[in-house]
Amino acid sequence: MSKVTAVMAMTHSPGLTGWFDAAPQEEQVMALSAFEKMRHHLDERRIDLLLLVGNDHLLNWPLSNTPEYTVGVDVQHVGPADWYDDWLNLAKYQVDGHAPLARFIVNQAARHGLAMAHKRDMQFDDSVSVPLAHLNPGMGRAIIPITMNCTVPPIPELRRAYEVGLILRRIINEYQGNERIAVVGTGGLSHEPGGPRYFFIDEAFDLWFLELLAQGDHEKLLTECTLERMEEAGSGGTAELLAWALALAFTKGSADVLGYAPSQSWRSGTGFVIWPEMAEAA
Repeated sequence: MSKVTAVMAMTHSPGLTGWFDAAPQEEQVMALSAFEKMRHHLDERRIDLLLLVGNDHLLNWPLSNTPEYTVGVDVQHVGPADWYDDWLNLAKYQVDGHAPLARFIVNQAARHGLAMAHKRDMQFDDSVSVPLAHLNPGMGRAIIPITMNCTVPPIPELRRAYEVGLILRRIINEYQGNERIAVVGTGGLSHEPGGPRYFFIDEAFDLWFLELLAQGDHEKLLTECTLERMEEAGSGGTAELLAWALALAFTKGSADVLGYAPSQSWRSGTGFVIWPEMAEAA
């Protein structure tokens, strides 16, 4: 059967590719070190498929029709979306998908009581393009992109994202393949993109959240990190941590926090974690 053998999460600020050099040297060094450790972890765990989970910034769906989850089902993906070319400072890339497993996820999710949209020709913004640029620079690993609604009310609580992660764990365990999969949650930490507090970063919230991950107490995190608390830390952006909660469901024990910076230059609390231990097969 296919198996998740690595889980990690990271900020996907467009500044991490678009204006990386604008940050202070110590922030650049921290981020580059974290990316190196994450790539090494993927190599060490012999990963051949990245399950990328991040939010869709109203790129693929309109405000009036935004699914909770969307799975990209193409055989090959192309990015970034044209509008993001200059902003992300990335050349166009092509990366293999895994259509059989992607479609299996959509179909089996319905049997587990979870309705997921699926999409051909999915457009990619920073939530997919930034992680790919740093974790899969040669595009040698295939991907399955899953985007989630973190923007359009009603926005789910962290617990809902965690429960979806548990369902995905069961689905992947049911798939008759031999893929070694890494789940990568992308988004956060505190930021308010385009809002009145555009340059505000809630460092206290970020450090609190990362400490909860390091403690490894899932129930405490899901109880204390409410949607209201995330909105206070940065409306419209901090709730991207839903993707981290989904990734958390594949793990047990504490996370290794690789680095953090309250980066004004990258317009976001910027952090990176790896979970060393995987949860038992569901």
